[in-house]
Amino acid sequence: MTRDLVGIKDMPREDIEQVLLTASSFKDVLKRDIKKVPALRGKTVVNLFFEPSTRTKTSFELAEKRLSTDVLNFSVPMSSVVKGESLYDTVKTIESYGVDFIVIRHASSGAPHFIARNVSASVVNAGDGINEHPTQALLDAFSIIEKRGTLEGLKIAIIGDVKHSRVAKSNIYLLSKFGANIRLLGPPTLVPEIGDYGAEVFFDMDKGLKDVDVVMMLRIQMERQGKGFFPSNREYSRYWGMNMKRLKMTGKDTIVMHPGPMNRGIEISSEVADSAQSVVLDQVTNGIAVRMAVLYLLAGKGRQGAE
Repeated sequence: MTRDLVGIKDMPREDIEQVLLTASSFKDVLKRDIKKVPALRGKTVVNLFFEPSTRTKTSFELAEKRLSTDVLNFSVPMSSVVKGESLYDTVKTIESYGVDFIVIRHASSGAPHFIARNVSASVVNAGDGINEHPTQALLDAFSIIEKRGTLEGLKIAIIGDVKHSRVAKSNIYLLSKFGANIRLLGPPTLVPEIGDYGAEVFFDMDKGLKDVDVVMMLRIQMERQGKGFFPSNREYSRYWGMNMKRLKMTGKDTIVMHPGPMNRGIEISSEVADSAQSVVLDQVTNGIAVRMAVLYLLAGKGRQGAE
C-alpha cells in the first residue's frame, strides 16, 4: 500500500485485497481472550474529527488500541480551531509532535487529500464531505464476502440518498473493481446521473429489488441535503423505505446493510434492522478488524505480524 488512504477511487484492486486478507487475520485476533497485539507499539495516532461520529471514531480508536499505538483524540471545540486557526496550521502543529498517523473526518470534500500533501505522517480519510469514506467501503466489502463468499457477480442494491452519500461513492468505486452488479435506487432528486460508474438506476423500488443479493441502505443526509428533495419523511418511508414486505421480494439469503446511524422508521424499519438478514452489527464489529488492517499496512507491515 501507499503511505496514505484517502480514497477508494484510485486504490488498486490488489491493495484492497491485501486489506481484506489482513483484516481476516485481525478478526481472528479479536476473538481471543486477549485482543491486543504489539504490532504498532511506539506509533502515535491522532484522531482529528471535525464532524460528529460514533461508529467510525470509536472503531478507529479501538483498532488503534488493539494494535498498541498511543492514541490522541483531538477535540475540535476545545482547540484553537474555534479561534480561527486554519486547517493547515492545525495539522502542521500536530505533525510537529512527531505523530505517525492522522485519521481525519472533515465536512469539506478533499480535506484529507490536502493534509496528505502537506504532512509526512500517514493520513487516513474517515469521511470527507460528500466525497468518500474509504474504510466504510472496505468493511462493507469484508462483511459481504464473509456472508456471501465473493463480490463478483452479486447484485447489490444501494438505496436512498446516493447524491449526498460518501459511503455510496466509495462502495460504488470498490464494488465496480470486483465485478459486482450495482443498482442505485431512490427518488430522482437523490440519485444523480452517474452512468460512468456502470450502475443501473431504478426509480421504482420494487423493480430494483428483484433478485438482489445485497441491500445496502443509506442514511438520509438531513444535515447536507437542505430541503425539497422529497415531500416528507412519511412519504419517503412509503416509497423508498425498506420494510419486511419489500425484503421478502429479494430472497431469504439476501443480506441487509446500513452504515449507521439509522433513521429507524424512515429509510429502514426496526423489523428489518433487527432481522436475521441484517448484518448491521457485523459491520460494526468488522470495522475494527478492517481499520486495524489499514493502519498496519500503512505502517509498512506484512500479514505475518497480524497472526
